[in-house]
Amino acid sequence: MTQEIPNKKLKEYVEKKVRETIKKYLMLSKTDKIAVAVSGGKDSTVCLYILKKLGYDVEGINLDPSIGEYTDQNIKNLKTVCKKNNIKLTILSFKKEFGMTLKEIQDKLKEKGHNNSSCMICGILKRYLLNKYAKKKKFNAVVTGHNLDDEAQAFMMNIFRNDTKLAKSQGPISGSSNSSKFVKRVKPLYWISEEEVKRYSKIMKFTVYYGICPLSKEAYRRTYRKILDDFEKNHPAVKYNLLRFHERLILPLKKEIEFEEINSCEKCGEPASNKMCRACNILKDMNT
Repeated sequence: MTQEIPNKKLKEYVEKKVRETIKKYLMLSKTDKIAVAVSGGKDSTVCLYILKKLGYDVEGINLDPSIGEYTDQNIKNLKTVCKKNNIKLTILSFKKEFGMTLKEIQDKLKEKGHNNSSCMICGILKRYLLNKYAKKKKFNAVVTGHNLDDEAQAFMMNIFRNDTKLAKSQGPISGSSNSSKFVKRVKPLYWISEEEVKRYSKIMKFTVYYGICPLSKEAYRRTYRKILDDFEKNHPAVKYNLLRFHERLILPLKKEIEFEEINSCEKCGEPASNKMCRACNILKDMNT
């Protein structure tokens, strides 16, 4: 178990695993300009710190949905970590970019008869802002702090929903890497468990928030998190095995999405599967 590993060994293991994951999947190079999506939580903070320590040219990008004290404290924590480690931090707020906070957007949609969850809205708008900013600033790659637990949960969700398209786009390098409309998205913590990330964060004494977003208590994903966590108590390798299964049988199918045509949103020009991207559809739904 992770608790039985001495702090020094655990720290060395996590950093080595990140190096090996980057090398195995050819995620990044030392000449790349890298945007790291940072929320202020343990995963993205650990990922940002390790990449900086390994000598990568990183900038932290916080996408602030303005959820009161929760996001205010996260941003305060991030500023502390970034200042201490000489890392540039850019904050893109929903209020500034969309004119409303996440909660205000959700409430406005409800008024119009759209019952979208806060997690769905937040995810769509964050991905939209991150890709748009990364292209504008000419980043070579976007890094997220998704860990092994996150990815196992996502794969299980895709199985239960029979969502083969999402399952194929999932992985250590997500989405389509062939299109110039997307900045490459990578996950250096892909093979590191949540427990290992948490311990690393505590060993380093990072100022991070370890709780959950107050708007995510009813999130669909939390059901799968509980299922896997409970199952793993008697079957310790279940999450790891899910990702190995995905790598051996699903990732080889990824080439099928590499050649799919990706449209440009007729409103904003960002990538879209239809005439309008999902972010613009959300903003349109608020006003119709």
